[in-house]
Amino acid sequence: MTGDTIATRSAVTGIDHVAITVADIDETCAFYTRVLDADVFMDHKIDGRTAVRGIRIGGAMLNVHRQGNGIDLVARLPTPGSADLCFRWGGDIASAKAMLAEAGVPLREGPVPRTSSRGVRGQSVYFLDPDGNLIELLAED
Repeated sequence: MTGDTIATRSAVTGIDHVAITVADIDETCAFYTRVLDADVFMDHKIDGRTAVRGIRIGGAMLNVHRQGNGIDLVARLPTPGSADLCFRWGGDIASAKAMLAEAGVPLREGPVPRTSSRGVRGQSVYFLDPDGNLIELLAED
């Protein structure tokens, strides 16, 4: 690490999407839509039931998998409530905290100082989604 930038030798340019396993796709996606203004862009159905729903949250993408959906290309132990996700927040941490309060989402922790993947200092707040996944909003200073 040099200064405030992180050196890399990889051709990886970022994470395209993250898949999370949930107990109830509709409840989870409604939460992300209500709290973080998510947009649904894809439903993959098996036997008439949604198995995977793609949602976009700002510049991030989540594939939300229904637990036991019959798809074999998944992690070894896909379990609701096992994810720990951090989203970059475009405003200051006070606005993130206010937005969560307005949505009725209790904070688990924060604001607390953190450093982003870009090596920039900031502040984070943490909360849980309906499955107990730990969600972090990080506002860089």
